[in-house]
Amino acid sequence: MNAKIERVCKEIDKTKGKINEQQARLRELEKQKTELENIEIVDTVRGLDISFADLAELLKAARATSGQVGPKLAVATKAASIDPGDADDTDDKEENEE
Repeated sequence: MNAKIERVCKEIDKTKGKINEQQARLRELEKQKTELENIEIVDTVRGLDISFADLAELLKAARATSGQVGPKLAVATKAASIDPGDADDTDDKEENEE
């Protein structure tokens, strides 16, 4: 094989190796982020000083009134206010199944 082609092939292999390493690092960082978010959520909920049963009822009530719980609510509300005609009744179906 031509020396230039061999050099390019080696560089491709080297680059692929670096990409694989970085993808593995990214997966690990995403996993760490999720774990830290989960810890923060647990700490926040425990800081509410509310019983487990009351917390379950609070979350059920929030889900029943909005169809969602958490930050996604703002996105859903904004989307619904932009074009309410396009909103499907998926949330209504889920509520009826409970």
